Amino acid sequence: MTTLYIVLGVLAVIVLWAIFAYNGFVRMVQRAKEAWADIDVQLKRRYDLIPNLVETVKGYASHESSVFQNVTAARAAAMNASGAEAKGQAENMLSGALKSLFAVSEAYPDLKANQNFLDLQHQLADTEDKIQAARRFYNGNVRDLTTAMQSFPGNIIVSTFSFQPMEYFQLDAADAAAREPVAVKF
Repeated sequence: MTTLYIVLGVLAVIVLWAIFAYNGFVRMVQRAKEAWADIDVQLKRRYDLIPNLVETVKGYASHESSVFQNVTAARAAAMNASGAEAKGQAENMLSGALKSLFAVSEAYPDLKANQNFLDLQHQLADTEDKIQAARRFYNGNVRDLTTAMQSFPGNIIVSTFSFQPMEYFQLDAADAAAREPVAVKF
């Protein structure tokens, strides 16, 4: 009879551990998804600022149409990208296009003094900071989830319930220029 209680006790502990471990993974996945949603919010804000910025610059530098087309195309590609890796690559292209837009603005002193342009630059710089913070938060959550998924005995729960790892949201290592922040000069 005592052996039966011991076996039942051990089984109860294993079942309770599995429940808590499963719920822990569910929490980590949800935190990572929430962090990704935070990135999306900031990227949407960035996408909403870009057309206003382009229109402001167009008023002063209408003959720079290739720059405006590149920014518009990069924005569209970034908005349509899905997944952390594709989104990171598209964001790199958009950052490069924005750098060329700001380079054009350097040639127009009246534009650099325009209050609307200065306000848009400030908002974009603020948004870039928020994107960076959201990316760090997301990557921290993905790191914690990945570590738990690869550690024993968590890997047993992961394989049993088919939890999937999440991708880090990072800049393309081959694109050194993308690692520099967008130049915003006042």
